[in-house]
Amino acid sequence: MLAAPRPPRPSDKRHKPPLVLLTGFDAFGGDPVNPSWRLVRALHRRQIAGHRVLAAQLPTRFGASIERLHALLAAHRPALVVCLGLAAGRAALSLERIAINVDDARIADNGGARPIDTPVIAGAPAAYFSTLPIKAMRAAIEAAGAPAEISQSAGTFVCNHLFYGLMHQLARMPALRDTRGGFIHVPLLPEQGTPSLPLAVMAAGLSAGIRAALTVRDDLRVGGGALH
Repeated sequence: MLAAPRPPRPSDKRHKPPLVLLTGFDAFGGDPVNPSWRLVRALHRRQIAGHRVLAAQLPTRFGASIERLHALLAAHRPALVVCLGLAAGRAALSLERIAINVDDARIADNGGARPIDTPVIAGAPAAYFSTLPIKAMRAAIEAAGAPAEISQSAGTFVCNHLFYGLMHQLARMPALRDTRGGFIHVPLLPEQGTPSLPLAVMAAGLSAGIRAALTVRDDLRVGGGALH
């Protein structure tokens, strides 16, 4: 007599929702903490619009920051990538519009490097635009109670370096063709000086901005430019 067939074993592989990759930088300039890392760490493992959030810390170093980011992109193939960095002196979450292909460091990075008038990637395009719906994100961030603005310059230090490296990789890697990406500068935390924003306010705003980035396909047609 034939034995009854065994019921199939449940798979050990659980379906994982698509991924949002958030990055922040390590401490820099004598401060014991970098607000960008504190902020993305606050959202680590959250679920936003059916996506899980992965937070990763990057070194505040030319070259090494891009190398680490590229490894994360290859390993996780996220649906959305938002890199964050500190902009002391700003009072709002600043959604960057454009990354330019130049490193021109006024000060040295954490590794002592200080490139001047050199390309981020030799022979690559002069600039890349963010592919995030930055105006819809600004509206969502403000609706969540955090100040937000559109910024026309990410500078020429490690933040812009990383932003450019991200957009170049998204443009050239077929597996990431549908991945949206961009960069946000954040203010100081209140304990670091002024102007500043509390971590909870920034986290609420960033979460709302990410939700907009995941759900809004066509950006808002509203003003966001600058006179100078």
